[in-house]
Amino acid sequence: MKITRHPENPIVVPGIYNWRKVTVFNPAVIMDNGKFYMIERTAESLTPCKNVLGLLESEDGVHFTHVKDEPIITPDMLGFPYGSVQDPRIVKIEGTYYLNYALRPCAMSYYPTGSGVPERSIPSYPDGWGEEEGHWLTRSSILKSDNLLDWEFVSDTTPLDINDRDNILFPEKINGKYYLLRRPEEYVGEAYGTEKAAMWITSSEDLIHWDEPVLLAKAENPEWESKKIGGSTPPVRTDHGWLVLYHGVDEDTVYRVGAMLLDLEQPEKVIARTKNYIMEPETYYEKFGYQIPNVIFPTGNVVKDGLLYIYYGVTDTAIALATVPLDDLVQHILSESLV
Repeated sequence: MKITRHPENPIVVPGIYNWRKVTVFNPAVIMDNGKFYMIERTAESLTPCKNVLGLLESEDGVHFTHVKDEPIITPDMLGFPYGSVQDPRIVKIEGTYYLNYALRPCAMSYYPTGSGVPERSIPSYPDGWGEEEGHWLTRSSILKSDNLLDWEFVSDTTPLDINDRDNILFPEKINGKYYLLRRPEEYVGEAYGTEKAAMWITSSEDLIHWDEPVLLAKAENPEWESKKIGGSTPPVRTDHGWLVLYHGVDEDTVYRVGAMLLDLEQPEKVIARTKNYIMEPETYYEKFGYQIPNVIFPTGNVVKDGLLYIYYGVTDTAIALATVPLDDLVQHILSESLV
């Protein structure tokens, strides 16, 4: 599968403002009225690694500039002054922008490999923050906006007593319902039908009350999905089904990218899924960075003139871009499918 990395990668890097001077990664991206808009995840410190979200725009999808010199969303705005808001995904449904995000009530530094970690201080919070186990859980929620600058809380999409990430809305209603991908960490074991954290799907009539999730896909290939899988980018409608990019993590915590197609009318049904990954860390900026080595993590995609633009975080340090003809990718999934 030929996927082309942009020669100017990484296309968005830290700097310019204090609130993004250390790292930028894992962006939400949408195209509207002929312009690309990116919502970046950023941080000005690694200890604690308090993440906020900034807004950029671009005419060509490559060269981005900031719309505002301040963050558009912070954990303080959401009621968690010591928290961290992370990994946005964005869609536009019936004229309204909806943003999925993950939030920890307390910011933390996260080094899953344990290697190359410098000595550092441990965050200390006032007023009892950080003392309860729930302060370190990741909750997932939705915001809405009509201008990308002013955001209003809609709902928590998952229970607040579990870790749940990679919540991603479909970009349109299906049979009158909203659909949402999830990745609950605690839904593992015989009762859940999966031994590793997996992809689940749920639906709602109002974005507030969500049905019990259904297991959508679990790790199948031990060579690159042995630790867990999770949704990556918002689904893209194609003639052959909903295209979903997802990430797989192996025992060495290397993040790779796979792809699947879901039924257009019954998105809980997987039509086709790649056996092998379609992207893995290859370049220097995908293998080495501030935080986690060997990570490519797509969180945004846009289709323009038949080309799929894939925006992905690299090593939790910067943002890169890759492109592939949409039809070529769909045909590849169908020809290599596990299903």
